[in-house]
Amino acid sequence: MERNDELTVHQKYVRLALDEARKSPPKPTNFCVGACLVADGKLLVTGYTLECEGNTHAEQSCFIKLAKKHGCDESQLGGYLPDKTILYTTMEPCNKRSVGNTPCVDRILALRTKGGKQAVETVYVGVSEPETFVGVNEGRKKLADAGIQVEHVPGFEDEILSIATAGHNEAK
Repeated sequence: MERNDELTVHQKYVRLALDEARKSPPKPTNFCVGACLVADGKLLVTGYTLECEGNTHAEQSCFIKLAKKHGCDESQLGGYLPDKTILYTTMEPCNKRSVGNTPCVDRILALRTKGGKQAVETVYVGVSEPETFVGVNEGRKKLADAGIQVEHVPGFEDEILSIATAGHNEAK
């Protein structure tokens, strides 16, 4: 019974992230992704691709908005996050970005508590990143190698990919 309750909570937050992904403006050069940060069973912030100024990804939008709320720079945000903060995202965080943009995996790894621990301890994802833009995404491995648990929340794959690829040309 406990495992079913746990899945229900994770599904709830992936569903919330999926609702955020729907807000992302469809473009042929981006995936429409949604994310949220949760700690102690409480929602801290939500975000979606292109929500904030610039070519922002969903996870990055979460970090920008929460840093602004705390009156700090994104690089200092880890010190404000509660222990065992969880990131939920519809798609595996990116490990490569275009020039001048820090990959979301590196942003996650940079978030450190005041004690120096990883601020985000677990990342729940709905799907792996398709190979459309960067080939095989090594983000999951990089996070796991740093001690961050990465878990797949099943059941949303088709819906996530349909929303994520809105704006991509099917016929060439």
